[in-house]
Amino acid sequence: MPQGKKAGVACVHLTDEFACKLFQDPRRPDCCAAFQAEPSVCGNDRDQALIRLQSLEDETLTTP
Repeated sequence: MPQGKKAGVACVHLTDEFACKLFQDPRRPDCCAAFQAEPSVCGNDRDQALIRLQSLEDETLTTP
């Protein structure tokens, strides 16, 4: 995604099972490869992660 990814938009490299198609691929973006899941951000499951990530996006949203 050379132009970046907007908040709330799924990455084009996700499978239907929400796995990364570029995992272990040298084309995988550095920001993805460096990401370390933290319970304080990701919670205990996908549903908690989505709620927490949406909250972080809302808190940091800037309007033009």
